[in-house]
Amino acid sequence: MAKDLFKRYIWLVDTIYRAEGITFKEINERWLKSSMSNGEKIPLKTFHNHRKEIEDIFDINIECDKRDGYKYYIDNSDDIRKSGMRTWLLNTFAVDNLIKESLHLRKRILFEHIPSGQKFLTYIIEAMRDNLTIEITYQSFWKDSSYTRLVEPYFVKIFRQRWYMVARDTIQNAIRVYALDRIHELHTTDISFDMPDSFNPEEFFYHSFGIIRDDNYPPEIIELKVYDSKRRYFRSLPLHHSQEEIVNEKDFSIFRYYLSPTYDFKQEILSHGYEVEVISPDSLKGEIRWIAETIASR
Repeated sequence: MAKDLFKRYIWLVDTIYRAEGITFKEINERWLKSSMSNGEKIPLKTFHNHRKEIEDIFDINIECDKRDGYKYYIDNSDDIRKSGMRTWLLNTFAVDNLIKESLHLRKRILFEHIPSGQKFLTYIIEAMRDNLTIEITYQSFWKDSSYTRLVEPYFVKIFRQRWYMVARDTIQNAIRVYALDRIHELHTTDISFDMPDSFNPEEFFYHSFGIIRDDNYPPEIIELKVYDSKRRYFRSLPLHHSQEEIVNEKDFSIFRYYLSPTYDFKQEILSHGYEVEVISPDSLKGEIRWIAETIASR
């Protein structure tokens, strides 16, 4: 039920967002064409309830312009365009809904499979919305057995086909990162919590590449030498918001970063093979060299 409601919210936001002004009657006309409707219109009371839930979950305000024929519109549409998370959610779920409505296109549009997104994501978002603690049974990649924890969900993040939840472990009183596909069971409790006003999700990974934040790897200046056409890839899709192209020669460029050289970042460097060289710092250069020599020896 929660999963279906989530899809309805996305459908509603996407429909109003694309229309840039639409009456309730027109919304229902489009809704009846959707398989989600089962041939039934959206009652006006239900529609207004959905509006409130959408505002609470996504911070998206659906307003009514009475002077323009009682048309509904997204009041903060500019914020949606600027927000990577909200734009991603809208695009992903709206396209998913559209494909399900157009079965003949399914084989012509291919996506990466995200195994952890469907089962627990909706429940975690609802718990975040209501500030409710959740109980999870979790098994990390590094342990042979699972354990149960009571955690306070702070925010979620997607990285390389996996959803992650950043939450406070109430037993250890520490912020932890949990991969959703490593959660065996999840139950929402009636225990409420207050997210600290000083906690900023964007700042949590500000100096990180990926999903690892490790105090043993403080941020530092890192310079990568990128060869030939690989530079275009780096320019079009920067590895990190701190990326700067400080040298641009005929056959190579040097990109500078200020971030933490964690495991995820090292894996990213290695994924580009011989087209990327570490210039500095020497410690990172030595680690990458050691990995390369180990690969060669095997």
